[in-house]
Amino acid sequence: MELESILLPGVEAKRPIVIAGPCSAETEEQVMSTAKQLSERGIKIFRAGIWKPRTKPGGFEGVGVEGLSWLKEVKKETGMYVSTEVATAKHVYESLKAGIDILWVGARTTANPFAVQEIADALKGVDIPVLVKNPVNPDLDLWIGALERINNSGLKRLGVIHRGFSSYDKKIYRNLPQWHIPIELHRRIPNLPIFCDPSHIGGKRELIAPLCQQAMDLNFDGLIVESHCNPDCAWSDASQQVTPDVLDYILNLLVIRKETQTTENLAALRRQIDECDNSLMEELAKRMRIAREIGTYKKEHDMPILQTSRYSEILEKRGSQGALCGLDAEFVMKIFEAIHEESVRQQMEIINK
Repeated sequence: MELESILLPGVEAKRPIVIAGPCSAETEEQVMSTAKQLSERGIKIFRAGIWKPRTKPGGFEGVGVEGLSWLKEVKKETGMYVSTEVATAKHVYESLKAGIDILWVGARTTANPFAVQEIADALKGVDIPVLVKNPVNPDLDLWIGALERINNSGLKRLGVIHRGFSSYDKKIYRNLPQWHIPIELHRRIPNLPIFCDPSHIGGKRELIAPLCQQAMDLNFDGLIVESHCNPDCAWSDASQQVTPDVLDYILNLLVIRKETQTTENLAALRRQIDECDNSLMEELAKRMRIAREIGTYKKEHDMPILQTSRYSEILEKRGSQGALCGLDAEFVMKIFEAIHEESVRQQMEIINK
């Protein structure tokens, strides 16, 4: 994928690049008040939702095209760049006509290849930064596919927004971070800028600060944070928005760790990790050899491969052992589920020979 810098003139190439503003543009007064407060605190890029995809009908779905004129006024009054979400070709055309500087594709739209292709087609011949949020479900190939569709239309200034993944079982977060997915995306496309959306991951304003720090510790390039002049009265997602003052406080507390620091001690520790990994591979290979011998025995004695009671016993025992060793029991059980699946696969090969 051929990429170019998404940086705009006057925006410093320094982590974190911050995009901030309300979830939704509600009124011209609300937009201008929030933008001016953010600008006074050094924010260079303003965000506001003009069209809001809601889960159920009847909720506030955005002010529509009228709000684009308010974003134009933000540019004029503050000198900030402005950004908004697009979900259809019409959104793209209207945003470009209004001089919007950055577009982003929302999570629900990313999950729909037809919608992404429509947006890509509408962007042909345009040079504008486009950020693509992860799809609502943890599907890395779908995320990359959306990027490829837009890239194939000639756009090179691309980045992504990690906003977490929907889950039926809600825990601490509104959307589960599953950090390993954006980490794998970065491994596959190293030069792709990654922004974190702590507002949508956390769903609560008290989680924004720790999530911002986690994103910086994982070397994310930027943050896109929902900030409102009066969050408690927001027309959408009130609980996950912070005032410009609070956002400024959060950003000033961030610790940005430098990659240029000496890595001599780190290299020694990494060598130890490599040795551990090599030992793990040797033990796994040994375990699979024994599993194949068990498969041979079962075949000779006409026994079924899957022994449910034995499988349950292994999972429970290993989970308990992991907890005693300071590991998360659920994590250990997931590992042994994967090991068991591979053992069954190898035994199946023996049985079917």
